Amino acid sequence: MSKIQTITTAGGEKLAVLPVSEYEALIDALDAAQAQIAAAAVARGEMETLAPDQVRALIDAATPLAFWRSKRRITQTDLAKAAGISQSYVAGLESGARKGDPALFLRLARALNVSMESLVVDE
Repeated sequence: MSKIQTITTAGGEKLAVLPVSEYEALIDALDAAQAQIAAAAVARGEMETLAPDQVRALIDAATPLAFWRSKRRITQTDLAKAAGISQSYVAGLESGARKGDPALFLRLARALNVSMESLVVDE
């Protein structure tokens, strides 16, 4: 590893300057560490994995919410009760016709035993 240079911005923030190859090596090391953490969580049963057909079903679903509710074999009515909303609201969320606030998605995620991020569609 080469000697890292530092610079100070006009606002007083101290920055490190390093070769791109060393930066890329750090990013690779971070990716590897995150993969090891995920693998350990899967091994402990703390993280769920999906089979290839389930991944396809998730991709093909109208929304992630629709996929996870179906995968968990929970009816819209039961999910609605758990989240404190109507069944028609769940149907609207699943079709993408309705939107919900973060607090609602947190309740839905807890009811489905998934992370809130699992229910959010990346735009």
